[in-house]
Amino acid sequence: MQSIILKANALHKSGYNCAQSVVAAFEDELNIDKNLALNMSVGFGGGMGRMQEKCGAVTGAFMVLGVYNGKKFTDNISLKNESYSMIQRFDQKFTSIHQSTNCMELLKWDIKTAEGFQSAKDKGLFESVCDKCIADAIRIVDELINE
Repeated sequence: MQSIILKANALHKSGYNCAQSVVAAFEDELNIDKNLALNMSVGFGGGMGRMQEKCGAVTGAFMVLGVYNGKKFTDNISLKNESYSMIQRFDQKFTSIHQSTNCMELLKWDIKTAEGFQSAKDKGLFESVCDKCIADAIRIVDELINE
């Protein structure tokens, strides 16, 4: 798990958003194409298209859980039921750590404008807040997968 966190943090530091960093960090463990992972998760950064709604680390984790369950279940009903259950448990665990899964509430800063985004970057919020959310998201995914 620590290697996945390190990979995700390296991706994040190199310019990928939180969702991309979480999904692509699982490329080896889930045998997923890194470029596909990066492309499918790109719109989920900044709380979904920088609208500061659901945290990108959280939505990235949701995608990882879906891929994980897609490898376990061949029928859609089981895939959906298990994915929904794991996502609900993930949400509870993440909220218990961070008190929210909302990007605006986590950052406590408006990044919807170019000025706000740059200001958050200058303040180091993406490192101090987002890197922790990414690491916690990966830890929770690992817990759920290994329950």
